[in-house]
Amino acid sequence: MTQTPPALRLSRITKRFGALTANDDISLELASGEVLALLGENGAGKSTLVSILFGHYVADAGEIEVFGQRLPPGDPKAALAAGVGMVHQHFTLADNLSVLDNVMLGTEPLWQLFSRRKAARARLLETAARFGLALDPDAQVASLSVGERQRVEILKALYRGARILILDEPTAVLTPQESESLFATLGQLVAQGLSIIFISHKLDEVLRVSQRVLVLRAGKLVSVRATHETSKAELAELMVGRSVNLPQRESRMPGERVLQLRAVSAHEAGKRLLDGLSLDVRAGEIVGIAGVSGNGQLALAQLLCGTLAASTGEVLLKGRAMAATPRDWVAQGVARIPEDRHAVGIVGDLPVWENAVSERLHTPAFSRCGIVRRKAARQFTRDLVTRFDVRLSGIEAATRVLSGGNMQKLILGRALSVAGEGGTPSLIIANQPTWGLDIGAVAYVHRCLLDAARQGAAVLLISEDLDELFAIADRVAVMFKGRLGEARATEHWTRAQIGLAMAGSAAATEVADAA
Repeated sequence: MTQTPPALRLSRITKRFGALTANDDISLELASGEVLALLGENGAGKSTLVSILFGHYVADAGEIEVFGQRLPPGDPKAALAAGVGMVHQHFTLADNLSVLDNVMLGTEPLWQLFSRRKAARARLLETAARFGLALDPDAQVASLSVGERQRVEILKALYRGARILILDEPTAVLTPQESESLFATLGQLVAQGLSIIFISHKLDEVLRVSQRVLVLRAGKLVSVRATHETSKAELAELMVGRSVNLPQRESRMPGERVLQLRAVSAHEAGKRLLDGLSLDVRAGEIVGIAGVSGNGQLALAQLLCGTLAASTGEVLLKGRAMAATPRDWVAQGVARIPEDRHAVGIVGDLPVWENAVSERLHTPAFSRCGIVRRKAARQFTRDLVTRFDVRLSGIEAATRVLSGGNMQKLILGRALSVAGEGGTPSLIIANQPTWGLDIGAVAYVHRCLLDAARQGAAVLLISEDLDELFAIADRVAVMFKGRLGEARATEHWTRAQIGLAMAGSAAATEVADAA
């Protein structure tokens, strides 16, 4: 009897970038109708492995088979034709087009004289019905919720004939209710024979949806576990090579008001970004801001970093009205951890030491008469790298070569040093500080924020990760369409209530009020 080949087989895949071995002799198999979770620290080699599978990179050694057929290296079209589809964490949809138009993009040849929309609509509706992914083909993508947009991305892949689906951090921007809907969808896909590679840092979800877990560390395959035979603690230890203890918040009395927002609204290019925000953040407390991406969190962070001006209302820092001048905010001891560490947090082509002192370059500690004190700046950077365990080849290296976790440690160290050597910032604005980080790096960032609050800093934590908010925030408020609800004690919220509030449901507020 001929044995049925696996849906996917990677054999001894090796990929080097100069002296760095990103993938080191990795082999794996994925069965039809299986969910295989792919875990690893930042820089462990997950992205490189997936990029080789999808044809974006060419492996230095090894080969790939899809349903028993060898996949040509470095050919994304061949991967798509073989039935490999991918849903990225950041959606690639055109907001001004309909669902049908987005699904059809790239599926028809340019020389075709007219679009076969009627046939495409019928095929889309059949695919949606088959996999239980109901959507209106004529709905404009801009009008859809985040969960519905993700559904469109999955439909795009299925419409193109995907039989192997790669999901990269699929719940990162979803409400708890939308995550539950996704898990139900995955169950339907698997029941119909699709194979799924599930990439996530959320270990609870990994244990829930997968049959097997594959763990990479430093480019090597260190473990393959049956999901029912492992645990969250074991997977965390396999990922980072040591036991991981996640810090938890402690009860403490907050101090004086550090930040006050009084009926603050902000407009830009005629668009209302923030609508009547009021909020207090006190010394020694962490206030969390929850919300689905795009509901005003970025504008709030920009307002409190001095890059966005309030149109109405007052922004007070220790009773002082603040203008939209970043230098003034930094001078007042405000630490800024931006959402996008690559585009905003660092200048990738500059060396590590220049990025480390970039926010304090104007101070006497690092410049005199317009001349940079390079010796002092380099020594400061060496101390920062040691204190915050930033792993790198040297402080002269271009910052863009750092892994995501080490880049975030550099930004964190720079931010927590704004008040001077060993000093504590008066206010920390942490916008998605653990986005895309592995569990070891998450634990480190949380510990730093908790330590800063314990030393008297006021912390505003903007996060789409509810686990993060429940773990370290003292109070939580929800943003929806530029408006901010009341900040309530974390223990007065449930995940379901926050999820409803994130979706704009008044019922969540009523339930929280009753609590």
